[in-house]
Amino acid sequence: MGYVTRIVIIGGGPGGYEAALVAAQLGAEVTVVDCDGLGGASVLTDCVPSKTLIATAEVMTTFDSSYEELGIIVADDTPPLEQAARVVGVDLDKVNRRVKRLALAQSHDITASVTRAGARVLRGRGRLEGMQALDGSRKVVVTAADGTEETLTADAVLLATGGHPRELPDAQPDGERILNWTQVYDLRELPEELIVVGSGVTGAEFAGAYQALGSKVTLVSSRDRVLPGEDPDAAAVLEDVFRRRGMNVMARSRAQSAKRVGDRVEVTLADGRVITGSHCLMAVGAIPNSAGLGLEEAGVRVRESGHIWTDKVSRTTAPGVYAAGDVTGVFALASVAAMQGRIAMYHFLGDAVAPLNLKTVSSNVFTDPEIATVGYTQADVDAGKIDARVVKLPLLRNPRAKMQGIRDGFVKIFCRPGTGIVVGGVVVAPRASELIHPISIAVDNNLTVEQIANAFTVYPSLSGSIAEVARQLHTRKSGGEF
Repeated sequence: MGYVTRIVIIGGGPGGYEAALVAAQLGAEVTVVDCDGLGGASVLTDCVPSKTLIATAEVMTTFDSSYEELGIIVADDTPPLEQAARVVGVDLDKVNRRVKRLALAQSHDITASVTRAGARVLRGRGRLEGMQALDGSRKVVVTAADGTEETLTADAVLLATGGHPRELPDAQPDGERILNWTQVYDLRELPEELIVVGSGVTGAEFAGAYQALGSKVTLVSSRDRVLPGEDPDAAAVLEDVFRRRGMNVMARSRAQSAKRVGDRVEVTLADGRVITGSHCLMAVGAIPNSAGLGLEEAGVRVRESGHIWTDKVSRTTAPGVYAAGDVTGVFALASVAAMQGRIAMYHFLGDAVAPLNLKTVSSNVFTDPEIATVGYTQADVDAGKIDARVVKLPLLRNPRAKMQGIRDGFVKIFCRPGTGIVVGGVVVAPRASELIHPISIAVDNNLTVEQIANAFTVYPSLSGSIAEVARQLHTRKSGGEF
């Protein structure tokens, strides 16, 4: 009987469980050490729950913004003087029960897949024990919830421990009125007045969702605009939509503290202003779960931010130790974590492997409208990192958008001058997460705007705007405007 390679994976999120599936399929003996349930934060407290909540909000928004224009009549007994009253409400307790149910179901499905593939799942917290042994192996100590310990021997270890919500010293969540994003699913009733601190992706998604569900929302942004890391044109569209729907967007306003005063929350800003609401959601970033893993003793380099340093094939500075996902700080996306985990296993187990290429990553902000991006960005072009031409086409001109009552959004494509190779794109639209895929394929395969323009699209369709932008870029190229 031949030697079997032993793999230990600490953390059962997308980076961990996808790596486990690959390693098991390649014949390794795999143990996944996990303390919360497979799927990790992505499935249990972050991506899956938030997008499930947003799905309900999306239906509410679609109904609220379109039913009159589309000619839909809602019969109710609202008196004529109150005819403008909201005709659709939401039972947040029921919504949150569904959110938790779906998250647990997804976690169970992942556990079943991993065990079916032949991997062992061990409940507990893992840490590296000392340096690499003379035979190249590593020791991992697993501490169970009852304090008992088990030591595993591994030929390679993957660290995929994720992150947790960052907290301000003077704004500690209590789980009732001051919340982080893992605690919102315990709410039984809709917050009347919600203050969201932080205008990054998480803050913007929750602010938009609760606004749609019926809360009065104030979004506190320390920057000039919402979504400072996203395409500026896209962020401008979203901020305009937020304000139009009644959200109070406070730009250049840094929150210093949040405290409970009876059944209210007072948020104090850096300039001394105080705003109040019934609830406050803190969305001020994440901290990597790199403490207590024995990293220094094992020779694993950690950045000042606490993130684990990795190269393009997920190796750390310690031989036989790899890392994937949010703990690396590469790109806080489940898809990137999964790719990092798979690459780590392909690399260690000797399979064909391509290094991680972040310029082909597609991502999405699940606001309404959604913002999807792939490849090089407007910031890259503006900074001179790449020479590219760009065309942006508003969705207002799209016939399907007109039919569906869609007024906000656009398609933007970046291509190389001369060759017309597509190097990036932005879609702002309902279901932009689905519409970005053809642009992702173009970026990943070095397709040209001519090839995109010549492919058939359905008429009428929102994806027709992608072909139209490509045609405009191709026409400009032919006309010598590049």
